[in-house]
Amino acid sequence: MNNTSSSYGYVSIFFHWLSALTIFGLFGLGFYMVDLTYYDSWYKTAPDIHKSIGLILFAFMVLRVVWRARQIKPNHLASHSTLERKAGKVIHNVLYLLIFIIMLAGYLISTADGRGIEIFEVITIPALGSIIENQEDIAGLVHQWLAYLLMLLVTLHALAALKHHFIDKDNTLNRMIGRRLETENTNEK
Repeated sequence: MNNTSSSYGYVSIFFHWLSALTIFGLFGLGFYMVDLTYYDSWYKTAPDIHKSIGLILFAFMVLRVVWRARQIKPNHLASHSTLERKAGKVIHNVLYLLIFIIMLAGYLISTADGRGIEIFEVITIPALGSIIENQEDIAGLVHQWLAYLLMLLVTLHALAALKHHFIDKDNTLNRMIGRRLETENTNEK
């Protein structure tokens, strides 16, 4: 369940993959809904689903950050170069930062008119209202372009994992899918 010095625990793995699937789904839905017109049947439904899932993801990500802070981080594999270690740390931190900024921008888009956001018509998250002039437009641009940047970095992240698996033939990817393999040589951070 918990992380060890050589592997990620099942909770960390669950957080990682559920976050990834949710973010891909939100990106796809967001990409789809921007071209909807008033007469499309999903014109109101798609944004409501996008906002509800986005707010649930926010709560989930807060839990994920708390869990991550309370867990030990598995040691780097011996096959990881210093550059890979530093790049991995920077990319992970940037991914987290982008996710939270994108969610904040989404909140600012949706609450610029002073109305709260309903989560599946069960809970309403209160609005702060408009904080800056043209808040909805500015936050919309931030939300959109940072989402594109996030997808680019996620693609690089996935390609790096595949490189480790197929070219370096190390256990980086195996550790994130929960496969427990032979004991590995690790170096301290």
